[in-house]
Amino acid sequence: MTFTTEAAILREFGAADVLVMAEIELAWPGRGDDVLLRIEAAGVNPADTFFRALGTYLGDGTGTVLGHDGAGIVEAVGDNVTSVKVGDRVCFCNGGVGGDHGTYSRHAVVPEWLLAKIPDAVDFITAASLPLVFITAWEALVERARLQAGESVLIHGGAGGSGHIALQVADGLGARVATTVSSRAEAELVTSMGAQLAINYRDEDFVAALRQWTDGKGVNVAFDNAGAEVFQQTLGAMTPYGRIVTLMGTPGDLADETAYNNNLSIHNVMMLTPMWFGLEVERRRQGEIVRHAMEWLQQDRIRPNVVATYPLEEVAAAHRQLENGSMAGKVVLTMN
Repeated sequence: MTFTTEAAILREFGAADVLVMAEIELAWPGRGDDVLLRIEAAGVNPADTFFRALGTYLGDGTGTVLGHDGAGIVEAVGDNVTSVKVGDRVCFCNGGVGGDHGTYSRHAVVPEWLLAKIPDAVDFITAASLPLVFITAWEALVERARLQAGESVLIHGGAGGSGHIALQVADGLGARVATTVSSRAEAELVTSMGAQLAINYRDEDFVAALRQWTDGKGVNVAFDNAGAEVFQQTLGAMTPYGRIVTLMGTPGDLADETAYNNNLSIHNVMMLTPMWFGLEVERRRQGEIVRHAMEWLQQDRIRPNVVATYPLEEVAAAHRQLENGSMAGKVVLTMN
């Protein structure tokens, strides 16, 4: 049996206007642990624009529903579901890589073990903005870098979608946080979120600024979301035995073997891997991280910066704004 709903789908790969509204069918009733949700809001992430333009991990792309982050209301539950009930407000990260339909849709079918209940004081837009970036930051800083209270950490692009969440996670763990920004307004934003040092990379040598900030020692941990050139510059800002986590891939050491000589640990984080390869154990772990994110929201330990919302029908405009690269924070789609 199937359930029919409306979604923004890919006609083909290309520019933003390849996203069109259409009816889709969801497998419902599904497995015993599946939940049928009415989606109220969906996060938009840079990965969505890459999949739209270049191709999805799974399938040929035709008819794909993009989007990983969703927040909404439980409409029906499978026979084995015990953790949520009809009417519950929940959020999750699922789909959008090809294969399972993503969250640019008015409904979704999601396993209960990926769902996190949304605190009463948190709205759907805020909840939908957080899962992917919080998972990314948690995997990077907690699970890979093992960031400890009192350590120094560099967050590149601290006003951006992933950066401003990583900054707050690091601050919440008790670390001393420095971040790169591109304007005075961004500096004010990151300082309000817990950064102790905001470096305008357009005007300053961030490596020299970090060396001065750490009394010449270098930082313990770096969070790279900027790419090969910045990654290699960052090697010179690290303390011996420092840890770098990159979301962009590892381009290699400098010619003088800085990373090797300083015993730097380098970790890759690509939080979509479990969905791509169907790794259920890892996906269940990511569901736990989303539940942890909701706890942090409830405790007011984290504040997502949503800078724009668009109705689902204007998803192409949302993609164009994200690709413009001139904004800080998160973009969210709304369904009503």
